[in-house]
Amino acid sequence: MFLQKGRVLHFGNLLILLLQQEAHGAEVTRTLLENLHLPKFIIDQMYIDGSYYHPTFLYESTWNFIGFIILLFMRRTHLIRQGEVFLLYVIWYSIGRFLVEGLRTDSLMLTDSLRMAQVISLFLLGVSTFFIIIRRWKELAKEHYTV
Repeated sequence: MFLQKGRVLHFGNLLILLLQQEAHGAEVTRTLLENLHLPKFIIDQMYIDGSYYHPTFLYESTWNFIGFIILLFMRRTHLIRQGEVFLLYVIWYSIGRFLVEGLRTDSLMLTDSLRMAQVISLFLLGVSTFFIIIRRWKELAKEHYTV
């Protein structure tokens, strides 16, 4: 239930950020945005200072929503065990953040080609994967979720 409320708040923030024209990526053509079948109000909000930009916050929010739905379904199967939903969400989020961060133009850079958010994403992906493996190897995660 907590994750559901968090996603609703995240999508509320999405609308605010789109209207404020924040969290965008590199320049693109209007045609590219139209080919993504985005609503007109999003395309219009991505027109900033005479150019269109990638709506990276929308991409990230969509990625997270899809991950949330997948985890809801996976929780009902015997693929994951109790305590793994959070770790799997961190893995899913980290992959998406890593990919979307590559499109952004306002990233905090560690070097000329290395973004801080991408390094953190890789770290979280590794740590979460490590914890899932250790929990299963030491048989700390035996029980599956019940429906």
